[in-house]
Amino acid sequence: MGTTLSSFRFRHSAFRVVAPGTSFFLQDLCVWFKTQSESRAVRMAHVFLYGTLKRGQPNHKVMLDGAHGSAAFRARGRTLQPYPLVIAGQYNIPWLLNLPGTGRCVDGEIYTVDEQMLRFLDDFEGCPAMYQRTTVTVRVLKDVGEDSPEDTLAADTTVECFVYSTATHPPEWVHLPYHDSYDSEGQHGLRYTPREDR
Repeated sequence: MGTTLSSFRFRHSAFRVVAPGTSFFLQDLCVWFKTQSESRAVRMAHVFLYGTLKRGQPNHKVMLDGAHGSAAFRARGRTLQPYPLVIAGQYNIPWLLNLPGTGRCVDGEIYTVDEQMLRFLDDFEGCPAMYQRTTVTVRVLKDVGEDSPEDTLAADTTVECFVYSTATHPPEWVHLPYHDSYDSEGQHGLRYTPREDR
């Protein structure tokens, strides 16, 4: 560990939370265990998915793989501001252009993920070269599906989420058609090319 209880006595002397009269050793021991417990606490974050990682889409399987970390569907959502959601490039990839106020409000899914999954998604999305992980305000939509989680987020509330958008896109992409929802098999006719087929 590299940290002795005696060193905790001086560095954490302000955090005495046990009863008066308790020995210094036991006080330090309580602080040490509290610190270790907090350091192991799992930090969760909300992520808004709008493209191939959604349920029913080609890359959703990576969200279900526990080797990548933990991810749990919480609700359907829609961006509070409009954004340009376009399908572009050789492989017909969906891109959310980081141009708030332009385009349409975009539908997607809200997940809670742990730090391991967030790091995996950063790598999967080519962050920061291809996509950049930014924040977006999302309004929770009412979900009447049979697979809605019991701990779904309350409808009509707003949630701050991470989202993988891009500010490094070719300038001509802003003239592509804008979408409010993505489906790889949609009427746009631009079928996504899976990574294994490239």
